[in-house]
Amino acid sequence: QGCTQKYVVKNYFYYYLFKFSAALGEEIFYITFLPFTYWNIDHSVSRRMIIVWSIVMYIGQVSKDILKWPRPLSPPVVKLEMRTNAEYGMPSTHAMAATAISFSFFIATINQYKYPFELGLVTAFVFSTLVCLSRLYTGMHTVLDVIGGALISAVLLVLLYPAWDTIDHLLLTSPFCPLFSIVVPLVLCYNYPKLDYYSPTRGDTTTILGAAAGATVGFWLNNQYAASAYTGKSVQPGLSLLTSTMVFVLVRFFVGISVVLLTRWVMKSVVLGMLGYWYKFPMGNLEARRRLEVEVPYKFVTYSSVGFTATVIVPLLHELLGLM
Repeated sequence: QGCTQKYVVKNYFYYYLFKFSAALGEEIFYITFLPFTYWNIDHSVSRRMIIVWSIVMYIGQVSKDILKWPRPLSPPVVKLEMRTNAEYGMPSTHAMAATAISFSFFIATINQYKYPFELGLVTAFVFSTLVCLSRLYTGMHTVLDVIGGALISAVLLVLLYPAWDTIDHLLLTSPFCPLFSIVVPLVLCYNYPKLDYYSPTRGDTTTILGAAAGATVGFWLNNQYAASAYTGKSVQPGLSLLTSTMVFVLVRFFVGISVVLLTRWVMKSVVLGMLGYWYKFPMGNLEARRRLEVEVPYKFVTYSSVGFTATVIVPLLHELLGLM
């Protein structure tokens, strides 16, 4: 269902603020911020954020397709987005992701870095609130959808927090971690709730679980074969704002994100090409790419490669280039 209503922007500050805030709950944010945290802040913080993010988002996506609550009607609501209009509304996964990422980052860093507790709490609250308000402004969710998403995410954070260290230790040390990290997400993706019509939720869920699976395998490999710093605090500069440090941070980021995006493009082309050859469809056939036997392996392999590249290949490249 497309967005057919025309609208006039009367306040460009709100328009661009909330359009930008909405992007903070989408792939472009995940694929930049989560690797940035791993490369430049702290490996343990990044690991915990990815664990929480993947669990919260899977529960949120599945809940949508089980509850099947419709999005706001348009009209009277004016919708500023088209792609997610095919999804159900409750809960808002933007609100869930924003709450999970901002507060897990705050909780994971408050005891490791010296900054005011109030500053971290307010920053996490403002970040999540902006994303939540953006879903109302763009007409994609009701107030109940947003509140429900934020509350579900908060409850999951409270439930997961006591097990953070245990889960992290098992993912780093268990010999079954690589097998578990690949098999369990694949089983969840192939057994995703079925709908009467196509919705991007299954593909988005496969993208998230694939990225988390690849990153988790990378964490395990780093702990087994790389420096011991991967199991604790990163040896990279933390949150210092010195000019020299910021130069290294920016160079690491741009080198890393270039490799990650290249990996995504190459793997997408290769996997789609192989699946197209196997199932006899052209790469541009959108309907074929939405089929379960195509969508799940295509997105899972592509994004697990992205997660693995971000956690293993890019740090090796950083070390080779003297950027550690």
